[in-house]
Amino acid sequence: MLQQFDERNRDLIVSVGGKLTHRDEAGVSPFDSAVQGGDAVWEGLRLHHGRIFRLTEHLARLRRSARALAFASVPSDEEIVAEISRTLAANGMTDGVHIRLTLTRGVKITSGMDPRLNQAGPTLIVLPEFKAPVYDATGITLITSSVRRPPPDSLDPKIHHNNLLPSILAKIEANVAGADDAIMLDHRGFLAETNATHIFFLTGQASGPVLCTPTASACPEGITRDAVLDLAAKAGLDCAVGDYSLTQLYNAGEVFVTGTMGGIAPVTKIDGRVIGAGAAGPVTGRLTALLADLAATTGTLVCDLGAAAAGGDVTASGSREGREYVRPLP
Repeated sequence: MLQQFDERNRDLIVSVGGKLTHRDEAGVSPFDSAVQGGDAVWEGLRLHHGRIFRLTEHLARLRRSARALAFASVPSDEEIVAEISRTLAANGMTDGVHIRLTLTRGVKITSGMDPRLNQAGPTLIVLPEFKAPVYDATGITLITSSVRRPPPDSLDPKIHHNNLLPSILAKIEANVAGADDAIMLDHRGFLAETNATHIFFLTGQASGPVLCTPTASACPEGITRDAVLDLAAKAGLDCAVGDYSLTQLYNAGEVFVTGTMGGIAPVTKIDGRVIGAGAAGPVTGRLTALLADLAATTGTLVCDLGAAAAGGDVTASGSREGREYVRPLP
């Protein structure tokens, strides 16, 4: 599974520190904390028909993460939403968009680790891209990574931070093995998540099927994960959150993963073992449809759909909503 370049993104306008700029001209200072030490927090957002799914929850997690890292200040939700809307408008985007929202501690007065060197306030980066769900809807394959998720007393996963090296190392292992992604265990050997998504599996009990997912003790509390748990419970499916082993995953009737980038994706093979019938199961299919309907009908409105449709294009220095941005001439 390798994401492909979408030609619609060739002339993206991005926002860095409040400045709208063509993707090829955008710049982050070498003194910015994200460059200096990965000192930043982030969220992945999905735009459906002018609305961002569970935006309130995403911004709350961003704020909690920044507070845990002792950021001196954080833009208000209203300011962040306004900048997202402005950036989407500059691109004429209303649907089928993934947004990478990053908040860094900001620019330092000189190189160094000490947060007291940050005296300019945080840097907000809004990066929207036309991007369909990244996983194959017919199923993906996983391997188990040798890289473990750090325990909470080492680096608390409740902080949605930019230090993604453990995930990147696990993804490298998946690439080498020819798998789509890698399962990561916690320091005790229980399931945590994959390098990019949360894990669910269906197990049979005497009383009926149970949808299981690992605790969030060694991984972020996923927002799509929470949505799926809510949907499953409302659909009358028993759910359980706990410590689970690879053996339980190998013997599951169905396995799927969840995330903002891909929604729900069925898993057909893990470490060479075929899962269930080797195809998306009925529970996975039902939850996929329920999540798609929820995402399409709920969310925070951030786009003026009429204005975007009538917008037109700008090929040189121009402005929208009274704010200038730079876009190189062809």
